[in-house]
Amino acid sequence: MSDATPRRPARRRMSRAERERQMLDVAEDVFGERGYQATSMDEIAERCGVSKPMLYEYFGSKDGLLVACVGRSKAELLDVTQKAMAGATTPEDILSRGMVAYFEFMDAHSKSFAMLLREPMAASAETIEAVESTRRQQSTLIAGVLAMFAPSAPAGAVEAYTEIIIGASERLAQWRTRRPEVSAQEAARHMTDFCRHGLSPYLPDAGEAGPAPR
Repeated sequence: MSDATPRRPARRRMSRAERERQMLDVAEDVFGERGYQATSMDEIAERCGVSKPMLYEYFGSKDGLLVACVGRSKAELLDVTQKAMAGATTPEDILSRGMVAYFEFMDAHSKSFAMLLREPMAASAETIEAVESTRRQQSTLIAGVLAMFAPSAPAGAVEAYTEIIIGASERLAQWRTRRPEVSAQEAARHMTDFCRHGLSPYLPDAGEAGPAPR
């Protein structure tokens, strides 16, 4: 029987994609906790267990890291909202499911979301554009749903309501950080009711007696 001390298994090295995902996860947490200005690349590198030069190698700068965080969130938000709406059977259900997915996503990213709204001018122009690009992405999605929801609505009304919904959804998500008892489903119902009442002249059942079922 050998007296040799058993060797500890070698720790598996992360792939570049895994390491990048870890860095983004940590960076989003730190940005949310500290705010953009107070966040340091040293702290993010330390929490990740990597050197600061490696962090710069991946993202170039703190601005680049924040842009990458926003870009990832943009892709994830589109994915979750599209998947949620794919299971719906009516335009109103599509809108409702999309709203629920949006508010649930904001719950999962509430700290970093609040930071972006709290410090909109603290970041670079590139970061601001990344946030606006996310809004445009969601606007395209919402406009398509509203066109089905209220098929007789003129393009101008659809465009206006799309912008109203984008702004109102952000404010509602921010409000819910102070009102955790308001569920994503409740917030989605508020937004869907708002759309139904505002676009009521253009709904297919306009003129029929009674409000739409809830």
